Amino acid sequence: MTIPSLPDGMTRAPSLSGPHQGYMPGFGNDFETEALPGALPQGMNSPQKCNYGLYGEQLSGTAFTAPSHQNERTWCYRIRPSVKHTHRFRKIAVPHWKSAPDIHPDIVSLGQYRWDPVSVPAGEDLTWITGMRTMVTAGDVNTQTGMASHMYLVNASMQDEYFFSADGELLVVPQEGRLRFCTELGVIELEPKEIAILPRGLVYRVEVLEGPARGFVCENYGQKFQLPGRGPIGANCMANRRDFKTPVAAFEDREVPSKVTVKWCGQFHVTEIGHSPLDVVAWHGNYAPCKYDLRTYCPVGAVLFDHPDPSIFTVLTAPSGIEGTANIDFVLFRERWMVAENTFRPPWYHKNVMSELMGNIYGVYDAKPKGFIPGGMSLHNCMLPHGPDRNAFEHASNEPMVPVRQSDTMSFMFETRFPQHLTEWAAKAGHLQEDYIDCWGSLEKKFDGTPGMK
Repeated sequence: MTIPSLPDGMTRAPSLSGPHQGYMPGFGNDFETEALPGALPQGMNSPQKCNYGLYGEQLSGTAFTAPSHQNERTWCYRIRPSVKHTHRFRKIAVPHWKSAPDIHPDIVSLGQYRWDPVSVPAGEDLTWITGMRTMVTAGDVNTQTGMASHMYLVNASMQDEYFFSADGELLVVPQEGRLRFCTELGVIELEPKEIAILPRGLVYRVEVLEGPARGFVCENYGQKFQLPGRGPIGANCMANRRDFKTPVAAFEDREVPSKVTVKWCGQFHVTEIGHSPLDVVAWHGNYAPCKYDLRTYCPVGAVLFDHPDPSIFTVLTAPSGIEGTANIDFVLFRERWMVAENTFRPPWYHKNVMSELMGNIYGVYDAKPKGFIPGGMSLHNCMLPHGPDRNAFEHASNEPMVPVRQSDTMSFMFETRFPQHLTEWAAKAGHLQEDYIDCWGSLEKKFDGTPGMK
């Protein structure tokens, strides 16, 4: 992992040695980091006077009284308190970034849908904010339940412009291009085959390192993402904590006219200030952004017979109030060996209470070898049947039962217990595959009731 680069005028904590290079390993750890020596108080959080004339301030990601094993907060030592980073707000329109509920009576969300990849439009500057395109919404942002799934199409860096969402954390899944997230708590560089988690309330600026950039975003309104319980799997495999990387402290001390956009209850507001808000010189806590390399995910599967439930491939889960039923699961289908004997190896036909939005990062998905293109998406809503198309079924029903390596494949699923409603853009922008439902049309009746037939 290479050390992330910094924009001009940003100062970072001394880089760690070894493989971490600007990041600290771990998921949910209590970190501490300082960009100037002695900026971080020791033994207390709020001294009467902080070193360097800094202000102490707490950023809380959970209620103060949340159980200690769930409580998340970070103490920040910054050049100005964040009350100086907002002023009077005015509403603005961000027409393609929607929040739940976004339900249109004339749009049929009941169905199985698939979309072609969308190209980043030429001749139009699209930033992280203006380039967001919401595909589906689920639940209700005002009651902090559910989610929204977006596609980002970005070809322009934010210039003296910053953003934070008060509505939920963002799980970012790149598919093309490279982005740099300059956040209050440090810098993350992100490329395909990696993901990032941007906490609710965190201020950041997004820059294009290699563009145009395209990818997927899951906006989580509910409880934060966490690692799933492994149960009988034990202490290892799946996503391991050490492979998550949190950036070291970095700050800007720039007095330039700046704009801060805030997403709050599905509405967008902008405020003007006279300086950069990325002014945290030191911090400690467990509420921070992080990145994760999907190539380090260690899948676990059947080694004798049957295809396990896709939940076995869960990378992150956001719990709901119902035990065992997630607000969101982030599930990864990556390269792996298929070795089950006398088994139909692809995902079987099914319908369930969870609704599944899938995205293809690269390669071919085994249950849909045609039409599910890298950069594309599909939706199988709750209690609607889905499964392999005819070609995948015939191949899997007749393939030799020898070990086969699933190569050149990486796709994912945002799965939620809520029905997912199509936005107007998803339904009418022209990249919906109208013939997707026909992929099951050629499946044949094979039933033969003759006694003794198999």
